[in-house]
Amino acid sequence: MRVDKYLWCIRYYKTRTIATTACKKGQVRVNDDVVKPSREVYPLDTIQLRKEQINYKIKVNDIPESRIGAKLVDLYRTDITPKEQFEAKELLKYSKDYYRKKGTGRPTKKDRRDIDDYTDETTITDI
Repeated sequence: MRVDKYLWCIRYYKTRTIATTACKKGQVRVNDDVVKPSREVYPLDTIQLRKEQINYKIKVNDIPESRIGAKLVDLYRTDITPKEQFEAKELLKYSKDYYRKKGTGRPTKKDRRDIDDYTDETTITDI
């Protein structure tokens, strides 16, 4: 089975087109080799893919006939992704925690006061 179709069948990508695009961008590796979407996948292959800033590692157990239900995914793959990858994503979520999206409208009164305080402090220390 093609690698793009396999990743779509085991529900790592929502559509096969997205899986194909990820392969073309070099985000998918089979046995440490960057692959094209047409590369065949066999049992006992190791697939590495980068999705949403996480480097997933998958071991192929078996090849499904077609797209399968979410409950049956573990029959066809073994997830060997290190837990550090998921912890890094949690830390990234906290670092992006911001009360207002950047560039959405004018600054609020609080933003303006913070900007004024910052600029006043820099001009006083520069003198």
